[in-house]
Amino acid sequence: MRSIEQTHLYSLNKYIDNFIYLHDHKRLPNKIMLSGNKGIGKSVLALHLINYILSKNENYPYNKKEYVINNLNRSFKLVNENIHPNFFYVEIEDEKKSISIDQVRNIISFCNKSSFNNSERIVLINNIERLNKNSSNALLKVLEEPNEKVIFILIKDSSKILINTIYSRCIKFNIAIDENQKNNILNNILDQNFINNLNNDFKNYFFSPGVYINLFNFYNENSIKFEISIDELLELIMKKKFYKNNLFVKNNIGLFFELYFSKKFFSLKNNITVFNDYKKFIKEIHNTYKYNLDLESILLQYEKKLINEK
Repeated sequence: MRSIEQTHLYSLNKYIDNFIYLHDHKRLPNKIMLSGNKGIGKSVLALHLINYILSKNENYPYNKKEYVINNLNRSFKLVNENIHPNFFYVEIEDEKKSISIDQVRNIISFCNKSSFNNSERIVLINNIERLNKNSSNALLKVLEEPNEKVIFILIKDSSKILINTIYSRCIKFNIAIDENQKNNILNNILDQNFINNLNNDFKNYFFSPGVYINLFNFYNENSIKFEISIDELLELIMKKKFYKNNLFVKNNIGLFFELYFSKKFFSLKNNITVFNDYKKFIKEIHNTYKYNLDLESILLQYEKKLINEK
């Protein structure tokens, strides 16, 4: 399920209540940064706020008592199709490593156009930390002097570094959830059968709701049994080379190996060799992404380890 399709907001009610209050009292900043752990629902929160703003004078407006977007609402449909005249969305394009300067130029073009119905316009940028040097510099210019009635909402993974000049142009809101709130999100969004049958290797681990939701979708799309262990999952990922063509796997392969090494470490009663293997793997993965090296050659080494240890 994409963020835009999540018409119910769970566990983030206090944040949207605050934003709605600020907006209704004309005190909402026009450059907002939502910062927090990846996968906790920052984009969903932003899209609910966006729907509240865009749907105020439309049929089926945002239900702020139940925290629900009405799927019959015109703005919801247009935003869902990314064709709303007063909304502009930026995300990393497929197979790209960063938000490009061309994407930022499209933002500038959008901001320079006239507003439809003289209403507020909103730019939503996901994964703001993935700007490159050129796109960062281009975005700074439009953030310094935004056009009237343009609201920027920037989504940032708090574990990633962002240049200070972007920070200084925005009002940052830290978004967080506790374990009970995480479970509330999962119980409301995910199939209970998945939660009940998920292998213990993936439980009692601090995955964000987004990781669990994407894991559920990945399993369903590829007919993978919910009971599969982390060892079996990694072996399947290697065999079918999901790390090449599946974005979820590409983004989380390090996390899966962290689970694998953690399980192995504790089952062998803190074997120092396992710990050293894990440190070596993390260093190799880091260098692979930093220097644009071949990921497959690194993973093939660990595929042999998985097979030999069966």
